[in-house]
Amino acid sequence: MLASFGVSDAGPVRSNNEDCFFSDDALSLYVVADGMGGHAAGEVASRLAVDAIEEFVRASRDPGDFTDACGIDPQLSYSSNRLRTAICMANRRVCEAAGEDPAYTGMGTTVVCAFLSGASLSIGHVGDSRLYVLSDGKLTAQTRDDTWAAAVLADSTGGAALIAGHPMRNVLTNVLGAREYTEIHVAERELSHGEMLLLCSDGVHNVMGDGRLCELMSLDEPPDVIARLVVSSAIQRGSRDNATAIVVRYLERSTP
Repeated sequence: MLASFGVSDAGPVRSNNEDCFFSDDALSLYVVADGMGGHAAGEVASRLAVDAIEEFVRASRDPGDFTDACGIDPQLSYSSNRLRTAICMANRRVCEAAGEDPAYTGMGTTVVCAFLSGASLSIGHVGDSRLYVLSDGKLTAQTRDDTWAAAVLADSTGGAALIAGHPMRNVLTNVLGAREYTEIHVAERELSHGEMLLLCSDGVHNVMGDGRLCELMSLDEPPDVIARLVVSSAIQRGSRDNATAIVVRYLERSTP
């Protein structure tokens, strides 16, 4: 059983919201995308990516629906290959749109996805939108940012602190839409009863440390309350970017 809620806010500075999200408990799919590009192209890129991912997942309910357009990774489960291919198709859609309209040249988007099959969680991401898992009171990031600072400093002593204060911590090295083929990161894990997911854009995690996010995610509240608190807290802490969060609670059985 899944219970989720998503919230997105343009924030106090920007007039438009280039973030886009999708949350569907029946489909067991959750997506956050953070677009970039002038002339509202960021909004277009993130919406194209989210729609493409949703459409492919809905259309690929059995193995016969797959094509070899993006290849199959034999090390991954069927669900993870579905998600990987969905993200691949999203990259193609954004690239095609950018090539067809000069106003969209250079647009792109990050994306982070969670796709569940029972207790099996497939995680896919490109860029610096993140997915966290709350388990036994501990919040752990399941993704690593595609940024210059993370690529260079992640394995250094005190890497997290170095990255957080580095002037190139927001310089992306990988996004959807920048090139025909992009690196898609996919991971898998099993969930246990009561564990929770947080998917968020950098407008949240750039101003909210893991400790504060853990406090909010640990509240004895439904996902809608927690998601709203995560976004409002990010804005209160000075986020100048669009802020988006999806909170998902996994239950092995129905509880009162």
